[in-house]
Amino acid sequence: MAISKAKKQQKVEQLSKELETSTTAIIGTFAKLTVAQDFALRKTIREAGGKYRVLKNKLAPIAGKGSKVEDALKGLKGVSAVAFTSGDPVQLAKSFSKWVGENAEFQFKLGIVDGKLLNVEEVKALATMPGKEEIFSKLLFLINAPAQRLATVLNATGRDLAVVLGQGVEKEKFSGAA
Repeated sequence: MAISKAKKQQKVEQLSKELETSTTAIIGTFAKLTVAQDFALRKTIREAGGKYRVLKNKLAPIAGKGSKVEDALKGLKGVSAVAFTSGDPVQLAKSFSKWVGENAEFQFKLGIVDGKLLNVEEVKALATMPGKEEIFSKLLFLINAPAQRLATVLNATGRDLAVVLGQGVEKEKFSGAA
């Protein structure tokens, strides 16, 4: 059954609005996915903060015009689907890769992060990187560590002096009858 031109225009506008704010897209192909597997994939991507859509190859480039993921949607062939997010690309890639590892029916085609096209190997490498929150926590630790060490050294002088004075008082070295 053919889709009317008005219905196609509506689908393009809807996808265009969703892709407008997206900075990351991972495109893949699937064959023989069951309804349960498709439902599980959509749930996994939603939990990672992304959205998942099956694409019509001719409509996808039109919908992606002007977005940051425009280059990834050009020249698609075969059955295609896209997972996209405006959030953490690593989190999306990790959850997507984990699901793909358990379900061989889905295969990556390419990805795009902040306008840079990624091939299949780079998408898989993206999934092995630490996420934004993990990187931020490591950075904060590195920034905080020198200040923490400085405070420890400054406190050590006063603490050492107090220990020496305490030992002198215990051995009555400071008594007035010398």
